[in-house]
Amino acid sequence: MASTINSPYTNEQTAVWIRGLITLAWADGHFDEHEQEMITTLLHKDLTDDEKSKLLAPISPDELAQELGADLTIAENFLRTAVMVALADGDYSVSEDELLLQYCQALKLKPEALQVLRTALQDLADAQPTGEAALPATSLAIAPPPGSDHADVLHPVREWLDHMDVQDPKIAKLLCKMIPSQCPFERDITLFGRPVVHIPPLCKLNPLYEQLVGLRFRALSYLADDCGEDISPYI
Repeated sequence: MASTINSPYTNEQTAVWIRGLITLAWADGHFDEHEQEMITTLLHKDLTDDEKSKLLAPISPDELAQELGADLTIAENFLRTAVMVALADGDYSVSEDELLLQYCQALKLKPEALQVLRTALQDLADAQPTGEAALPATSLAIAPPPGSDHADVLHPVREWLDHMDVQDPKIAKLLCKMIPSQCPFERDITLFGRPVVHIPPLCKLNPLYEQLVGLRFRALSYLADDCGEDISPYI
């Protein structure tokens, strides 16, 4: 039986936090089956009736800042989770980048680690091949080129993300649903029965994959150890 945990966040802050993450997840205009399933589960199990009615409404950066901007620690922890959500699928879209920047401005945050990340991702985008095989301009894969030193460049980003504290059960559950439970398998993309591109496992594509796994593990541990929750649905 789950124990009662006093979250450091108000109900309003938790609802706004979740809306901010959902708004970011949908910033690229895609609403795949995984996202639909996640929202359906969240609506049915984890939120109050009042929160359910507001969840699907996009939130503006200014609205977000009204609830989360007064406390620097809360604002920065939200931003950490937002970055994780943007990176969770191995693609980082222009629309996600723009919304993250708007969140930063509204929350009056200028984390050096985020600027390092944006610069590194832009360098990766510039290194993508041009022509028919190139990725669309609205999205870029975050796989570092072979032999690159981006792992070292992103060290401050990893350190910043690793400082994220999970202190709210609803946010913890959302993170467990948004971050894959295991590294997606490598696969071939085929057209008319012929392989046209090979996609490595996400753990090789995403230089921040360990941070995603670490955050998911902390969320699971928080739910199991601090909240007394059954975490089997998330494993």
